Amino acid sequence: MNIVFIIDPIATLKPAKDTSLAMMRAAQRRGHGLYISHQHDLFLRGDIARIKTRKFNFVEENYILEPEAEFSPAEFDAVIMRKDPPFDNEYLYSTYLLEIAQSQGAKVFNDPVGIRGWNEKLAVTRFPQFTPEFIATADNDLIREFLAEHQDIVVKPLDGMGGTSVYRLGLHDPNISVILETITHFGKRTIMAQRYLPAIKQGDKRIIVINGDPVPYALARIPKMGETRGNLAAGGTGIAQPLSKRDWEIANTVGSALKTNGLFLVGLDVIGDYLTEINVTSPTGMVEIAKQTHELADACDPAHLMIEALEAHLA
Repeated sequence: MNIVFIIDPIATLKPAKDTSLAMMRAAQRRGHGLYISHQHDLFLRGDIARIKTRKFNFVEENYILEPEAEFSPAEFDAVIMRKDPPFDNEYLYSTYLLEIAQSQGAKVFNDPVGIRGWNEKLAVTRFPQFTPEFIATADNDLIREFLAEHQDIVVKPLDGMGGTSVYRLGLHDPNISVILETITHFGKRTIMAQRYLPAIKQGDKRIIVINGDPVPYALARIPKMGETRGNLAAGGTGIAQPLSKRDWEIANTVGSALKTNGLFLVGLDVIGDYLTEINVTSPTGMVEIAKQTHELADACDPAHLMIEALEAHLA
């Protein structure tokens, strides 16, 4: 197969932990051709989708990039969208372009319509049986009422990643007003507030789902001392652990709906027994799981599983 990965600038990726690079290495080991593009390399020439891309090869710990060339996205066996959020207007426009490419024969993962329809924070509302209490609003008074009811909450924007702009608020926090004014842009931006879950101390579990099937190990991201956020980007420590019975229940139920909606690679965030986010853009955690389980009898390499699943799906 020849696969295009649409990624952030490669110089910004960290080889020791980046999931996109791990999948690319797994694909190259299995004999597939690699190409890389950036978000704005996808464009329309008239009504025809085109993409500028460069052939990519790993050479030990380095890589070789060939000169840029222009193709139809449909010429490739798979186009894998791995641009990181925020899900801003440019990201939205990219999903429209990918949808056009898809209509012209390109095989796009994840499905761009699915990405648009599954906001990473609001998508949990599809599974109320698994979610903590929450409210989504731009109204600061409603958030204050929610805080008064639950005493301890977490507020977060709908378009962020890596724990960016996530705040924990207690009933007597002296900074309530400024935090709510800032995160809602003075009542002009919708955010989500969720009841605080003390189980975050045992980790914010990232469960990877590939074509509807959960990977058997989760990455529990433990917050550093004095932090509420477990995100690795916020200083959390990742610990690979087998899925619990509840994890399997959540992941199998959600995984079935993800597969139906063309969401091939997804990261579920689970705190304790509760589903808190569904990451459909560029979920991470593969490298840490592979490193920590490679000496176990049931070693788990999610990047390898991803490429195997892609081969089977395209076959």
